Amino acid sequence: MKAFQKTILAFGLTLLPLCLNAQQRWTLEDDGPISWHPQKAEVHQDHIEMSGKHVSVVLRYGVENGKFTLNKSLVWPMLRVIPNDTYGSLMRRYGWDVLDMVAVNGRSFGSEQVESIHLKGILKVVSNFNEGRRGQWKVIREYFPSTERPALMESYQIVNTGKNALTIELPQLNQKSLTDPKQGVTGSYRIETLIDKSGYFKVQPGDTLQFGTVICAYKEGDQTPTFDVLKEKAQREALVDELMNNLALESPDPVINRMFAFSKIRGCESIYETQGGPMHGPGGETYYAALWANDQAEYINPLFPYVGYEYGNASALNSYLHFARFMNDEWKPIPSSIIAEGLDIWNGAGDRGDAAMIAYGAARYALTRGSKQEAETLWPLIEWCLEFCRRKINEEGVVASDSDELEGRFPSGDANLCTSSLYYDALLSASYLCKELGKNGASSYMKQASTLRKNMESYFGANVEGFETYAYYKGNDILRSWICMPLTVGIDERAEGTIQALFSPRLWTKDGLLTQAGSETFWDRSTLYALRGVYAVGATEKATEFMKKYSATRLLGDHVPYAIEAWPEGNQRHLSAESGLYARIITEGMFGIRPTGFKSFTLTPRLPQEWNFMNLRRIYAFDTCFDIEVNRLAGGKLEVILTHGAKSKKYTIKDGQTLKIRL
Repeated sequence: MKAFQKTILAFGLTLLPLCLNAQQRWTLEDDGPISWHPQKAEVHQDHIEMSGKHVSVVLRYGVENGKFTLNKSLVWPMLRVIPNDTYGSLMRRYGWDVLDMVAVNGRSFGSEQVESIHLKGILKVVSNFNEGRRGQWKVIREYFPSTERPALMESYQIVNTGKNALTIELPQLNQKSLTDPKQGVTGSYRIETLIDKSGYFKVQPGDTLQFGTVICAYKEGDQTPTFDVLKEKAQREALVDELMNNLALESPDPVINRMFAFSKIRGCESIYETQGGPMHGPGGETYYAALWANDQAEYINPLFPYVGYEYGNASALNSYLHFARFMNDEWKPIPSSIIAEGLDIWNGAGDRGDAAMIAYGAARYALTRGSKQEAETLWPLIEWCLEFCRRKINEEGVVASDSDELEGRFPSGDANLCTSSLYYDALLSASYLCKELGKNGASSYMKQASTLRKNMESYFGANVEGFETYAYYKGNDILRSWICMPLTVGIDERAEGTIQALFSPRLWTKDGLLTQAGSETFWDRSTLYALRGVYAVGATEKATEFMKKYSATRLLGDHVPYAIEAWPEGNQRHLSAESGLYARIITEGMFGIRPTGFKSFTLTPRLPQEWNFMNLRRIYAFDTCFDIEVNRLAGGKLEVILTHGAKSKKYTIKDGQTLKIRL
């Protein structure tokens, strides 16, 4: 007992820094953003990533004793550098601030007090300057990536809030630099910093001076792009509004609603127009112009059809076709990653169960997309990946692999729970696809899935640290976060013990699940899978309790506003696919949507007791657009209203009951 108490004490001390980071710093605004209003002596720093088709930017921003601070990191994924590998994107960091070159009434900017900082796909900063007799003014800064061009856009407004006119001098600015041609795949690259207005301006009380700056990069010899900063801002705002308004969640919880809306921004914006077609990239100043079997094929691609973002759907199909290039008659593993705009591969961790990831994601994507033509195109890849997994089944009936998606960071044995869970779900989806495509094999895939489920129980089912759950691999006697995987695919034999283990102090922290009990490492992806799985097996109240805590921390805490990759690795980068996993908690967890055909799905709504309704509006799945409304009725029953075009259909069901829907 004393040893156990010491372990718990040490565990608590390890988590103390994480718990302290859980305070709520940001607030919701009614029109969509979140905002932070710093106190005069407040000191805080954060970072956010935002992306367009030709650039990604990581802004390290903050407030120090009233003054706004900013370091700008830019990544140009299609300007490849040597070595042209996973990390081979042109990257630069700048601490440069155009306001340092601006004079007001003959002097540089003086004392600053940040009034507010806002986030909604754009970083907006509002600051006040009071120089006494020299004048008073407000500055509104906005930072965002161009949607279509290789540039960071910066919009500035200087508002005269004093009683006398201001004379404002803007510099002429056209700074150019050339990169070393020996370091570029296609030679030298040109980086330019431009300002769209210069000279001196009289600004009367109440009036505003607006100007913009641009940092862009392009290949030497290409023509300098022209920019209209306000037009670029309108394009960025239009994209953000489209992503937030499609697949819209309405519920009594405004934090979850907003976190869900924001997750679609980060999940969908990070797609790059490479020479190999549109490629979704995780980001994080590392992973661009490349594809992964987990981040793209498994995590994000199955979400795109729901959002109705056609560029996202195009990137999903493109990613699967890239993986299909590596099918082979020798049954060698498909590479884990296709890099350098599709020109090379990375396979440094061996077989991570990548075929199961691809089959799982491609089959779900094909069903939800609702396009028979795309499904026919993807079927050979799905079929090949399933057969690859079948050939990897060991003597005890589960799928063997060299590692898992954590690539050896934590042990995974010769066969892990994650790979077999994904293969199980892929078999179910393949059975549905066979029926839709008129192919043989539906019953065979269902039979294989049934056998695999029994084998998984025999092989992985175990008492681990006192919980009737799963050993992540044979011989594993320490709780792991990925024990949630069976729940996400409808395997519920050990649901109770698994849920108890997931939310026990051994695994759950204020930042979500630890990867392994007793460690300090957490990866959001396992937390997001776990929350989806707990909803899926009907533990709605437990899932909602922790969903609320997680959402408040990520959206309104110290590091906002998206799901993150991991800690300490990567310093909680805003990798894009994790936001897709958050959105899938809603679609597949709360609403329990499981595609069964091009126009059909099962629906198992999990309405929390404290909510009397939840709605999903403008769902662009199954090649159509429809709404789902769930309302609580007297007597514990639920009313489900499905609206498709001008038609609505009502269902009355018991809590936990599954509906079979055909559109």
